[in-house]
Amino acid sequence: MAKAVSKKKVVELESSLYSDAKHYARQIWLAGLGTYAKVGQEGSEYFKELVKSGESVEKKGRDLVSTQIDAANDTVKGRLHSVKAKLNFDRIEEAFDARVSSALNRIGIPSRRDVEALSAKLDELSAVLERVARTQ
Repeated sequence: MAKAVSKKKVVELESSLYSDAKHYARQIWLAGLGTYAKVGQEGSEYFKELVKSGESVEKKGRDLVSTQIDAANDTVKGRLHSVKAKLNFDRIEEAFDARVSSALNRIGIPSRRDVEALSAKLDELSAVLERVARTQ
């Protein structure tokens, strides 16, 4: 047989369930407030730690980039210096050649071009003489 539950017991059971739900709801509310407070306290500290870490990484990055830029600038400056030195040497060499050639021409010594032109004329003359000698 089924036991009859009295109205008083039902009310007590409902009251107990309501009381338990109210108690758990309050605990959940308090846990949420505690989480909010903890994040508010520790969140600002955590944010400060992140800023410090970011500053450190930024400084390391700037130092690395600065080092690489300095190395590249040194390389470019070295190459530019050697190019300028070569250009200056080439100018000096050209001026020296022009003066020596001018001095040699003044005293009657032929230049390389004069000798090459004369050599080419001798080659042509030799070829003509060979042809004449063959035809005779």
